[in-house]
Amino acid sequence: MATRQKPKRTVRRSVKKAAAKHPRRRAASKPRAAASAPRRKFVDRRQPETLRLRSMTPTFTVNDLEESIAWYRDGLGFVVSERWEEGGKLQGVMLKAGSCAFALSQDDFRKGRDREKGVGFRILADTSQSVDALAERIRAYGGKIIMEPADMPWGARSLAVEDPDGFKISFNEPR
Repeated sequence: MATRQKPKRTVRRSVKKAAAKHPRRRAASKPRAAASAPRRKFVDRRQPETLRLRSMTPTFTVNDLEESIAWYRDGLGFVVSERWEEGGKLQGVMLKAGSCAFALSQDDFRKGRDREKGVGFRILADTSQSVDALAERIRAYGGKIIMEPADMPWGARSLAVEDPDGFKISFNEPR
């Protein structure tokens, strides 16, 4: 007479239970994907598909690159993260503030030295810092404030500045 044995609990089952309790752990039974090919879930998207960006970097073409670098670095507090040179001459920089970035490039003046810049264009920036303290920093640097810090109807305290070329930036501190 053959005896019936209880089914053994497999390692696979216990690994699945552990993975359920700890979602960051991978189940040993699943093959690992190659490092260069992360697993992606297929999503049926409406057509035509909308644009999805991971980042966006505006670039300001400026009259005097060194003056603009100083204004953004010393006046506002940006950090120069990259510099681009050509033939030993500085042509542009990447500026960073927190996780945000934008670039400055030297105008080559092919469209004229007196062309207007910054017309009909404004950067909106949200910050957790005090816009009042930022205004004081800009004043101390000698920068141009076009709207003093003020409480806005949408619940933010805002400040607007203008750089040496006429580009405008509004800073919003949530309230």
